[in-house]
Amino acid sequence: MARLPRSVFPAHGVFHLTTRGVGKRDVFLTRDDRLDFLRLLGIAWTKQRLHAHVLCLMTNHYHVVVEGYRDRVSEAMHFVNGCYAQSFNRAHGRTGHLWGDRFALWQVRDDKHLEETCAYVMANPVRAGLCASPDEWPWSGLARPRGARRP
Repeated sequence: MARLPRSVFPAHGVFHLTTRGVGKRDVFLTRDDRLDFLRLLGIAWTKQRLHAHVLCLMTNHYHVVVEGYRDRVSEAMHFVNGCYAQSFNRAHGRTGHLWGDRFALWQVRDDKHLEETCAYVMANPVRAGLCASPDEWPWSGLARPRGARRP
């Protein structure tokens, strides 16, 4: 099924975003990779005046639930994915695409859907067998607005 054009989504809303590494390859190899990605998210969210609800960095993809103007969300994610790919390639001596496709976007319809979506994002590491409960995964949680520092 073809993906929907971004223009069909409301101009402002709450959105669930995700992007996976090309060929399902890992995109976060080190703690510094994850910190760099979080720093870039903080810059983008601040510049684009977005409010992030939750995020989860897995090994080969990430999830973010963010609120704001659709066009600003797209600009922020273009910046984050592009800058992170360049930084990752430099740090790990590689070239070429890092992400498999543009980020996927789904509209969060209402408060109940927001609660369910946030729970789904937070439970990702548990479903992947990386930890027993969402609280144990150090790379997910309530989104931090500015260059988050995690363990």
